[in-house]
Amino acid sequence: MNKIYVVGIGPGGREQMTERAAEALKASDVIIGYTVYVDLVKDNFSDKEFLTTPMKRETERCVMAFEEAMKGKIVSMICSGDAGVYGMAGLMYEIGVRYPEVELEIVPGVTAALAGAAVLGAPLIHDFCLISLSDLLTPWEKIEARLLGASQADFVICLYNPSSKKRHDYLQKACDLMMRYKAPETVCGIVANIGREGEAGRVMSLKELRDTPVDMFTTVFVGNSQTKEINGKMVTPRGYRNV
Repeated sequence: MNKIYVVGIGPGGREQMTERAAEALKASDVIIGYTVYVDLVKDNFSDKEFLTTPMKRETERCVMAFEEAMKGKIVSMICSGDAGVYGMAGLMYEIGVRYPEVELEIVPGVTAALAGAAVLGAPLIHDFCLISLSDLLTPWEKIEARLLGASQADFVICLYNPSSKKRHDYLQKACDLMMRYKAPETVCGIVANIGREGEAGRVMSLKELRDTPVDMFTTVFVGNSQTKEINGKMVTPRGYRNV
């Protein structure tokens, strides 16, 4: 049986992995992923064979998965969060055209936007969008246009990959862009290490967010014009009525 599961393992701990994801990993002979993600599941599936590649070696990782499947092994390609949200599902389908004998099955997981929202309260109750601030695969000009468009349309905005050593000022730049359409007092929040040791959330204004240090393990939430703080939580009304 030439089969690959493309599995979203959730944001971190085993308790945030879906049962379907766990069953796929149990059924697999080989688990493949980025080193950091493999480390999250190794202890719970210690009887499996593990193969890893470092960051920026995604294509190599996909080819590795198909080659293992062609040996008759059942393979799980794992991604943090959901495999179809900034994950490997799309690339696996693209490379999969070279391996028509291999069946792909996508197994959804809890993405950071949803797990982080639960830590902050209820920021995503109404229309929202996800935007990654990483310009490794997307030109900054396009990211900038999306930030401006989403802000003008008054979306709640969830930001992935808000900062790194090379992009230390990207969140500041993003906040400056969003403040062209969003008020400085817009309710925002950040969650670090979602689903992992050291998980912490904090609610603040957009103006405060601009000068708040974050890293790649932080997810940022920017409210819309109706988002409010209630007892220290970030809450966006559903929109049926204003309470």
